[in-house]
Amino acid sequence: MLEVRNLTAFYGNSQALFDVRLSVGRGEMVSLLGRNGMGKTTTVNCIMGLLSSAEGVIEFDNRNLKGCASHQVAQSGIGIVPEGRGIFPNLTVDEQLHAFATVRDSDLKTWTAQGVLELFPILAKRRNSFGNQLSGGEQQMLAIGRALVTNPILLILDEATEGLAPLVRQEIWRCLEQLKREGLSILVIDKNVSDLTRIADQHFIVEKGRTVWSGNSTALRADASIRTRYLGL
Repeated sequence: MLEVRNLTAFYGNSQALFDVRLSVGRGEMVSLLGRNGMGKTTTVNCIMGLLSSAEGVIEFDNRNLKGCASHQVAQSGIGIVPEGRGIFPNLTVDEQLHAFATVRDSDLKTWTAQGVLELFPILAKRRNSFGNQLSGGEQQMLAIGRALVTNPILLILDEATEGLAPLVRQEIWRCLEQLKREGLSILVIDKNVSDLTRIADQHFIVEKGRTVWSGNSTALRADASIRTRYLGL
């Protein structure tokens, strides 16, 4: 479904990505791993059309996304939960969910605002609260819900559980497990390798702007040297 090859990118005169490759199959959950500053968010920005200096191959659902504007990428069926959440502080939970609602013709479950509130019952209790009145965990749930109501066929989460309390992290992983069971393709960035290897199908590790390792959960769990060298675990 998503294929990235030979991806390079610059910020001004500074090269950030040198050779990134990754792929997400239909219905797969795939992780993008690496230490801070190694190019994970830059890779996501390239996929989403937010970095014009990107060069290489970015194909999604048999469509070339290279050179597409960010709104065209979103319209193609990619939903994003960005690092930092990016919710609107002056809109209520209900308003944010309804503002992003999109009808898409696919064989996946159709997500509505009501469906998101059922997925995250705590948001139902906060549906009339403004974005800046929500806790960090509630904001992350809203960011996921906002992406879901666009009815994506690929969901990208950048730092899915960073800075969240343990109980909230468990809720996010529960949500992602459910979404995977329902057939949604997912690309996730997170530092929680134990949960990722429990749920995800494949993993790609980036180091200094290059993909340096890829493999399945069994291989990643079995090779402590890979985790120590590239993830500091």
